[in-house]
Amino acid sequence: MVLFLDKEEGFLLSPVLVEGRANSRMAILNRPSALNAITASMAARLNRLYESWEENSDIGFVMMKGVGRDHSALAQMLLHCINFSMKVGTNVDCWQTEECKAFFQSLYKFVYVLGTYLKPHVAVMDGIVMGGGAGLLNSGGSNMFSSGCRGFILSFSSPGYLGEYLALTGEKLNGVEMMTCGLATHYSLKEVSLPLPAYSLIETIDSLFSYDTMEEIVEALENKAAEPGNIWYATVLNKIKEASPLSLKVTLQSIREGRFQTLDQCLTREYRTSLKFISKHVSSDFCEGVRARLVDKDFAPKWSLPKLEEVTDDMVASFFSPLGEVEPELNLPVAVREPDV
Repeated sequence: MVLFLDKEEGFLLSPVLVEGRANSRMAILNRPSALNAITASMAARLNRLYESWEENSDIGFVMMKGVGRDHSALAQMLLHCINFSMKVGTNVDCWQTEECKAFFQSLYKFVYVLGTYLKPHVAVMDGIVMGGGAGLLNSGGSNMFSSGCRGFILSFSSPGYLGEYLALTGEKLNGVEMMTCGLATHYSLKEVSLPLPAYSLIETIDSLFSYDTMEEIVEALENKAAEPGNIWYATVLNKIKEASPLSLKVTLQSIREGRFQTLDQCLTREYRTSLKFISKHVSSDFCEGVRARLVDKDFAPKWSLPKLEEVTDDMVASFFSPLGEVEPELNLPVAVREPDV
């Protein structure tokens, strides 16, 4: 086994380590104090490494894991938002959107490379796996979860309407459920880990989250929550009502569209919606959510559109429309990696 040093940053400071064996390579995320949150430069380096390993005929397969137990990428953008807002007070409006754009570009390009990778790829997940980190580790190949793994994963391929449930409530899954839902290919049992209620309630979830609109989903939950003893329905309903109505509607449409799109189409769509959220295209709800939960921690966000009925179809549609001439679209190497598409 050989550990390759980063010439620019040195071994101890390098956020991406490389472990080399005769016929394999392993990328190791090395930011345990920040939940192994990935920066734009880390995503770009990972992209270069994976492309070079793909071209190397001596390498049979590649792996990825993190130092410690956590894998997260979206957290990096939130942490940047917090750090920057602290410099200017709690005015979260004053954060650097250009840096976030660079992050999304690097991250989504690497996700696309992983999703179209020609060699076997194994991702080992233990601890918190969420946001873009989940995207990196679920883009293709084999995924090994431990019983201590907790995943905040929005999946377009999960059974039934479980994807809608996870996305709209922020519910998490453990290793057993990720295996059951097809989000993991292998599972390492470190402790007794029982399935969460989510999968055992899949028929109930389907009956509630299969409706076409958020209003219908909320109404169905309200009807069930009104019945005596239905604590689970009330809990789910409260989680949804705490969220931004605008983000709920955008998220629901995003999941529904994703079921019928290719990987590059999904990433392009995600890039558009991400940029429009951080640039306050329609509202500042994203920044307000960060302020309420991570900066001031008052957990009392003031949404620009507090009611679902105030969010129009045109507002939601604008998040999915092309970026326009001023803002370039996400540039993915589709012609090179998928010439037949």
